[in-house]
Amino acid sequence: MTTAQFPEITEEEQAQLDDLYARFAEAHMTPLWTQIGGLMPTSPRPDAVPMLWHWSTLLPLAERAGELVPVGRGGERRAIALANSGLPGTPYATPTLWAAIQYLGPREEAPAHRHTQTAFRFVVDGEGVWTNVEGDPVAMRRGDLLLTPGMHFHEHHNTSDRPMAWIDGLDIPLVRQLDAGFFEFGPDELSTRATPDSSRNERLWGHPGLTPVGAPAPKASPLMAYRWEHTDAALAAQLELEDEGHPGVVEPGHAVVRFTNPATAGDCLSTMRCEMHRLRPATRTALTRTAGSSVWQVFEGSGTVTVGDDTYEVGKGDLFAVPSWAGLSFRTDTGLDAFRFSDDPVFEALGLARTYREVVAP
Repeated sequence: MTTAQFPEITEEEQAQLDDLYARFAEAHMTPLWTQIGGLMPTSPRPDAVPMLWHWSTLLPLAERAGELVPVGRGGERRAIALANSGLPGTPYATPTLWAAIQYLGPREEAPAHRHTQTAFRFVVDGEGVWTNVEGDPVAMRRGDLLLTPGMHFHEHHNTSDRPMAWIDGLDIPLVRQLDAGFFEFGPDELSTRATPDSSRNERLWGHPGLTPVGAPAPKASPLMAYRWEHTDAALAAQLELEDEGHPGVVEPGHAVVRFTNPATAGDCLSTMRCEMHRLRPATRTALTRTAGSSVWQVFEGSGTVTVGDDTYEVGKGDLFAVPSWAGLSFRTDTGLDAFRFSDDPVFEALGLARTYREVVAP
């Protein structure tokens, strides 16, 4: 048995130590001095590993599932999770984040339910699906981020003759680790079949810098839809200002926006941070390390991403996982837009946030 470094001991003393360790085991105890390297490493040693999932692989598999697997009570959603090979036996992208491709066929409906876990949907392509959140119909379109805070009843219905796929992100692993999960079925019938261009929550809360005084104070973000046209315009403006010599980008050629709660200015979700990144052509980013994990999806463009010791060529729709403290950098010749979600709010709330940035050589 491995022990701490003690001075040389006699056979009698070793026998006494062996007896002590045996008694520890019988009492379901473990001495710190035999475990401290694993329990308190000098830097994070995540079990999760860098992973890449190509959209060209995910989408055909989701389409095949659409042919074979119905949507309805029991399975609830045709969602296929991205499983990190460093976390065997779990359907987790990272120890705190769950990511999946969800597929809804023409005219299909996914029935209502709600759960403790916080969720969002990000649409890389397509339209024609509405998600009803607490009875408020929210259109899902290309580039949109759609929120479903915890314990909000939600259901989806495809009004078109074409299927649609998108990415789901949830804090399932975190809630599972905390043993805090609850789940409830909703009605079998849709709460509404209305298909407005703008949901009620957007009409009330979707005006930049303007807070509705008469609205009740929400516990979660009251805005369920962050539209691509606004995201695109904000990113473009940052790069325009950079060209004019004004601040705004996080580093040369790299614009970022964070999706926030309009009632509090904090993160749009309590346990997950959502951001959109834009790299102009011929950009190479700094190498960064962050305590906490993230999942990225390329929305448009292509480039090379390095995560830890792995380097990937990525394009539209591709997803990749970044474990805690893994070095991350991008290089693109043509330009690249990428959506990122992470567990940053949890690490910040617990006082565990840490970031290291190292500018890479040109």
